[in-house]
Amino acid sequence: MKNKTQLLGNEPVGKLLIRLSVPATIGMIVNGLYNLVDTIFVGRGAGPMAIAGLTIAFPIQMLLMGFAQTYGVGGASIVSRRLGEGRDEEAASVAGSALSISFITAIVVSALGLLFIEPVLKGFGASETILPFAREYMSVIFFGSPFLAIAMTGNNLSRAEGQAKIAMMTMIIGTGLNIILDPIFIFEWIGFTLSGLRIGIYGLNLGIRGAAIATVISQFCAFLYIVYFYKRGGSHLPLKRRSFKIQFKYVKEMVLLGVPTFVRQAGMSLLAIVINNSLKIYGGDISIAAYGMINRVLMFIFMPLFGIVQGYQPIAGYNFGAKKYDRLAQVNRISFITTTAMSLFGFMLIQLLPRLLMGMFTTDKELIHVATSAIRKMTLALPLIGIQVIGGTYFQSVGKAGPAMFLGLSRQFIFLIPLVLFLPPLMGVNGIWFSTPIADVLSTVLTVLWMALSWNKMQKQIKMGMI
Repeated sequence: MKNKTQLLGNEPVGKLLIRLSVPATIGMIVNGLYNLVDTIFVGRGAGPMAIAGLTIAFPIQMLLMGFAQTYGVGGASIVSRRLGEGRDEEAASVAGSALSISFITAIVVSALGLLFIEPVLKGFGASETILPFAREYMSVIFFGSPFLAIAMTGNNLSRAEGQAKIAMMTMIIGTGLNIILDPIFIFEWIGFTLSGLRIGIYGLNLGIRGAAIATVISQFCAFLYIVYFYKRGGSHLPLKRRSFKIQFKYVKEMVLLGVPTFVRQAGMSLLAIVINNSLKIYGGDISIAAYGMINRVLMFIFMPLFGIVQGYQPIAGYNFGAKKYDRLAQVNRISFITTTAMSLFGFMLIQLLPRLLMGMFTTDKELIHVATSAIRKMTLALPLIGIQVIGGTYFQSVGKAGPAMFLGLSRQFIFLIPLVLFLPPLMGVNGIWFSTPIADVLSTVLTVLWMALSWNKMQKQIKMGMI
C-alpha cells in the first residue's frame, strides 16, 4: 500500500496527474455520454415532452447524488490526508463509515421521494403536461438510488488511495451498460431496413419508463462491482468488518468537507426549481425541454474537467498533509491550465455547432431553434469554468471547509439564482439564458481573489515556520 500511496508524494506531478486523471476522465466522459445518449434515445423514442420530463427529473437525481458525493468527497479528503500522515487504520475507518452512512442516507431519501413524488415533481417545475412523464421516470429511479450511492462513494474513496482505474471501471460498467440497455427498453424496434428487409430486434417499447429501468439495472451492476472490489481485498486500505461501523466523529468531519460538493449539487437542484418555474412562465414547456437538452450537452463538456478535478484532489490533499507545498503549487498550476484549455475547447464547439448538437435530440424544428439560440447565450463565459472547479476543490483538498463551502455557494446561490429571479421580468426568457454567463464571471473573480489571498497567507506562514 505504501508504494501505491507514496507515488502521490514522489512521482513527477504532471505524470501523476495524468495517471490519476485519465482513468477518471474516461469514466466521466462515459458518464456524460450516457446522459447525452439517454436523452437522445428518450427524445427520439418518446418525444419532446419526455425530454421535458427528464429535465424535471435530472436535478432530483443530482440531489440524490449530492448526498453520496458529500460522504465520498469528504471521506476521500480525510483518507488521502491520513494516508499522507501514515495513519492507515484510521483511513480505513473513515472509508467504512463513509460507505455505510451513504447507503443508509440513500434509502431514507429515496423512501421520502417515493412518498411525496407528485409534490416534489411539481415543485421542480413540472406542468400538467410534463408531470406524467416525470412521474413515470422518477418512480423507478428512486429504487436504484442506494446502489448508486455506494458506487459513487466508493469511487471517491478508491481515488483517494490512488486507485483511479477502479473508479473508472465502476463508471464504465454503470454507464456503458445503460447505453446498451436503453434502446432495448425504450424502443419497439431496434434496427434498419435494407432493400425492404427489416434487420434488427424487437425492444420492450417502454418509453421513458424503460430508460429508468435501464438506469436502475446499470446502477445495481456498478454497485456489485464496487462491493466485489472491497470484498476481495482489492483496496489498499486495511478494511475489516469493524471498519464499516459508523463513527460519527468521522462523519462530522466528512460532512463538513463534503458540504461544498453537496451545496453545488443542491444548488443545481434549487436552481432547477427556479429556472424550470421561470421557464414555465416566460418560455413554456418547449423552453423546459430545450433547457434539458442544453444541460445534457453541458454535462458532457464538463465531465472531462471533473475528471481532472478527481485526479487533482488526492494529489493536493496528500501533499498538503505531507507538507510538500512545492508539489501542491505545481499541481495547482498544471490543473488550472489544463481545465481552462478544455473549457475553451468546449466553448468553441458549442458556439460553432449549436444546431448540430441540438439536432441530435429531436427533429422538432421549433425546439431546435429555441435550444440553439439559448445554448449560445448560456455558454458565453464557459472558458472560465475550469478556474472555478479547481479553485473550489483546492480548499476541500486542504481541509478548509469554510472557503470551499462559500465558493460552492457563490455561483448558484449568491449570483445565479438572484439573477434568474431579477432579469426575466426585464428581459423575458433571454434574462434566464444570460444569467448563466454573468454568474460565471462573478464567481470566477471571487474564486481567484480568495485563492490568491489564501495562498499568499500560507506562503507567509511557511517562511515564518508556522506550518
